[in-house]
Amino acid sequence: MIGIDVGGTTIKGIRVSIADAGAGADGAAALAGPIEAELRVHTPTPDPTGERIVEAVAGLVESLGGATDAAIGLAVPGIVDEARGLALWSSNVGLRDAPIRALAEGRLGTAVALGQDVRAGALAEVRSGAARDVDGSVAFVPIGTGVAAAFLVHGHPLVSGGWAGEIGQIVLRSGPFAGLRVEEVASASATARRAGEPNARAVAVRVAAGDESAIAVWADTISVLADALAGIVVTVAPTAIVVGGGLAQAGPLLFDPLRVAVAERIGHLRAPQLVAARHGDQAGALGAAYLAADLAADLAAGRSS
Repeated sequence: MIGIDVGGTTIKGIRVSIADAGAGADGAAALAGPIEAELRVHTPTPDPTGERIVEAVAGLVESLGGATDAAIGLAVPGIVDEARGLALWSSNVGLRDAPIRALAEGRLGTAVALGQDVRAGALAEVRSGAARDVDGSVAFVPIGTGVAAAFLVHGHPLVSGGWAGEIGQIVLRSGPFAGLRVEEVASASATARRAGEPNARAVAVRVAAGDESAIAVWADTISVLADALAGIVVTVAPTAIVVGGGLAQAGPLLFDPLRVAVAERIGHLRAPQLVAARHGDQAGALGAAYLAADLAADLAAGRSS
């Protein structure tokens, strides 16, 4: 299977063997073996219609060995209506009501399993990543250029027409960051920007070294993130929250204070496991490959019946 993840700056593609489609939990496909090939190309932005992105995806698919007879998985960012095959809105890429699935199927000549990038990443973490052995509901929160969430309940995503999980768009109503959105303060990119560093890793290095100004920036990021995660806990009550993206690479420097801050905000409610994502920036493409395998199995079952 080939899985493609369209990001704000890079389109990532992988080729991976999927075995035992239909044999996993709830008939889900299961991975067999490592990723066989991975390629990346620049994302052509802005692209409101999706046509330039689909052309770039087609080139990437060809470089990965060409479209299969079964299906291709394609994950795109923003508000995605998988049922209708539409990319409704994406601030990073510029998509606007783009019929991305139809465009991709027409260009590639094969079935396309369309998904949203964060939900695809969540799928990968649940099937073969940090939440593989977790029972119940799981929230996946990548903290990178932006902040978003995806919710899987017993392996099934909460979609709500594509609008579920946009926690980074919450507008802060009080405090020093009033008027800003969560991701404008607590994303990895915003944390780096507020500390005057090129990336969040550089901020973490300063925090570990005891730099007071960096510690203050880090503390604000933790506080805003904890508010957002506490909102997830009191509404969805996930068994686990898997945190990914660039900020998660800070390890205990992030997770230790974040666990404490979330616990302070939820009182006597059940605190979820708070764990680091396992698949890194390959999660979206891997999740897209899972979607392709599921679609291929459904199509095969339909043909056999």
